[in-house]
Amino acid sequence: MAQTLKFGNGNFATKAGSTLCYDDQNGNFKPIPMDFTRASTATRVNKEGLIEVVKSNVPRIDYTDTSDGVLLLEDEATNLVKNSYLLDTFGFGRSTRTLVDEINPDGTTQSVLMSATSGTSGTHRAYSDDMSVTSGTEYTISIYIKKGTSAKLEMTLLSNVENGIGFGNMIIDLDNMNPDNGILENFNNDWYRAQLKGTVNSTTTAKMFLYVYNETGDRTYTADGSENIHLFGAQVESNSFATSLIKTGNDIVTRVAETASGAGNSEVFNDSEGVLMFEGSFLSKTSSPNQRIAISDGTTSNRILIQNVGSSSNRLQFYTIVNNATSTDFYTDLSDITLFNKIVFKYKINNFSVWINGFEVLTDTSGITFPNGTLTELAFDGGDGSNDFYGKTKELGYYNTILTDLELETLTSYRSWESMVNELNLNIIYNG
Repeated sequence: MAQTLKFGNGNFATKAGSTLCYDDQNGNFKPIPMDFTRASTATRVNKEGLIEVVKSNVPRIDYTDTSDGVLLLEDEATNLVKNSYLLDTFGFGRSTRTLVDEINPDGTTQSVLMSATSGTSGTHRAYSDDMSVTSGTEYTISIYIKKGTSAKLEMTLLSNVENGIGFGNMIIDLDNMNPDNGILENFNNDWYRAQLKGTVNSTTTAKMFLYVYNETGDRTYTADGSENIHLFGAQVESNSFATSLIKTGNDIVTRVAETASGAGNSEVFNDSEGVLMFEGSFLSKTSSPNQRIAISDGTTSNRILIQNVGSSSNRLQFYTIVNNATSTDFYTDLSDITLFNKIVFKYKINNFSVWINGFEVLTDTSGITFPNGTLTELAFDGGDGSNDFYGKTKELGYYNTILTDLELETLTSYRSWESMVNELNLNIIYNG
């Protein structure tokens, strides 16, 4: 048994245009570079837990979810909010914007404090510049917030005359951590990222609106000047979930899609048998087109694939294509593919199986494998440069012989109760 390709598992090395896989057999490390592209800057959460900007074409190792890091790959997205970090061009109605000494999620020390204006009555709001939205399109709005004297904020997307466009709203209460809608994620240093998705029903111009509540939880009140809350990093994007923060200035900014491919050669891969191992998560439960990880000959003719099935939520499909013909094709449904899962796909003539999180979930005893010298590369796509994978990769590996059932069970199992609970986002129930 030899693991001829390793990537991640706490060991990452990157440079512009490349990230490093490796083979460490017999104590000798052999580099296996993987090509990487992203023709724009992007952000990541670094080891210190702070948001930082990464240069164009530099892979992002992100530490949002784990101290070991993940390779973060995302599709193209545009932040429609200008001056997104410190809300410089936001309007404020019956409220004011001041900069105070407070550490932001990116480590800077001047934070936006939104305060209700003393003596004014009604809603106390902040609102972005106009942005164009399209009818029937799903958008996600998000912002980082931190409790001031007030713990409650309302967030929504409205037309620029403050009329509804079918989007809905989100009320966030940092005292109860239980938003009435949307998602509230703990960042660090008492900052939280609130995100809300919705579909607009009109092609129009719109604004992101924020409303600060008073300490009794009222939306409309006469302010005494003591009601305030901290804000950072507003984002509105045409997407079904909030992606990594996109820093904007006086104009909107697009983060370009990322690709990672081309690791290995014919000496790394065994055409007759092997195991492809992936530990990570997809960014979305559904996507169109399907997103893939593949070992291939660089075309669609010969390849081993792990992919999501975009038309079915949380469905993964595994198949082999040999000389343009399907050899094996099976699928399984997971509880949530946006959480970290441990997955292996074993292939050998008439001996195919899939193990996930310690259990064998699929088998196939009929199927052929590849002619000698066929498989040449591993890629975060369908093998031909299409169907790019977008997600978080903790570890990726390849074994050039099949493993025993016990080895496959061990490879995909969690090493402790705590790690299993954390990775699968479960709640611990204590008795007694």
